[in-house]
Amino acid sequence: MSNAPALSRRLGTFDASVIGIGSMLGAGVFAAFTPAAAAAGSGLLIGLVMAGVVAFCNATSSAQLAAVYPSSGGTYVYGRERLGPWAGYLAGWGFVIGKTASAAAMAMTFAAYAAPAGWERPVAIGAVVVLAAVNYHGVTRTAGLIRILVVLVLLALGTAVAVVWGGQGAETSRIIGDGLFAHGWYGILQSAGLLFFAFAGYARIATMGGEVKNPKSTIPRAIILALSVAVVVYVVIAITLLAALGPEAVARTPTPLADAASSVAAWAGPVVNVGAAVAALGALLGLLAGLGRTSLAMARGADLPRWLDAVHPRYNVPHRAELFLAAIICLVILVADLRGAIGFSSFGVLLYYLVANLAAFTQPPEDRRYPKGFQVLGALACLGLVATLPPLSVGLGVLVFAAGIALRLVRTGKRRK
Repeated sequence: MSNAPALSRRLGTFDASVIGIGSMLGAGVFAAFTPAAAAAGSGLLIGLVMAGVVAFCNATSSAQLAAVYPSSGGTYVYGRERLGPWAGYLAGWGFVIGKTASAAAMAMTFAAYAAPAGWERPVAIGAVVVLAAVNYHGVTRTAGLIRILVVLVLLALGTAVAVVWGGQGAETSRIIGDGLFAHGWYGILQSAGLLFFAFAGYARIATMGGEVKNPKSTIPRAIILALSVAVVVYVVIAITLLAALGPEAVARTPTPLADAASSVAAWAGPVVNVGAAVAALGALLGLLAGLGRTSLAMARGADLPRWLDAVHPRYNVPHRAELFLAAIICLVILVADLRGAIGFSSFGVLLYYLVANLAAFTQPPEDRRYPKGFQVLGALACLGLVATLPPLSVGLGVLVFAAGIALRLVRTGKRRK
């Protein structure tokens, strides 16, 4: 058992929900629609609904588990408690590797909108350093900054939607394009897997369970509230993008929302660019916070090096874990591909939620809040979406998970000796 000081419970329902919303709005709105449109065309609308359903099933499992195990670490803790050490480890490993890639992608997304040409990687690394410093100084500062960022993002998104629909830039005939099924079911399923990347931010609420006030009631409420807001925003943005550009144009541009707005009013493009940069910062900030808490829990469970098990005596944050992961993210930025990171992140996070659904399925009747059918559907959907991700993402994910299994075997072997 660790002798390190405990994290402080300072977050209420509103702040916890905002952290989840900020994490979700920074990813898919500005990054995930382009590869989803390339995979499925207008069928991304069906993929979006499927991703939302899978996310809801996963969210109910996380909420049900968090009410019983309200500690930092999320599904790493739930898997250990309900299914055993190996299940918890694989969930934690999937979260850490997937969200490390996602954090690098968010930093690079910010730099793509905010940095001069040729300075994207240095600016992305600078963003990680600055936000790691914010996290280092306490979770209430993190929540306060994310609250500001979420408001700015929603204003930018609202501006883009209003410009497109109010300025006669939208044509409803473009929404369907060549048809919802022009790319087949495989393309639709692949778009669902890619768009799931956008909804995974509510996990941040569960991973910060040790810092939430009244966690048994606060965490379930915050998870469902954050996911509900994000689903509504994504549906509106998806329809707006397709109506303004059509599925082929969405698939060709890395900045579809800015293109949609600027096609109607030149001044609107820069506003959306600012919103995209701010959204990426909000997502990155939430990712850094969640990664630090999961790594802390894994270190306390002896599944990561013990020296990561440290909470700052003044700021009550897992400072060693946060600094170490910030350094890893900076290294990933030096070599990573932005679009490939989305598929890799989805691979790790879908397996993370597979464990969450299986763990929730085993809970006794007195701890249940939702029907078991939600967990069965969520688990099967996670497996199905993993199978339809781009082959390179799946192959790389399998290799990294194999490395994680080997690492744990080595560590457990040393402990036995």
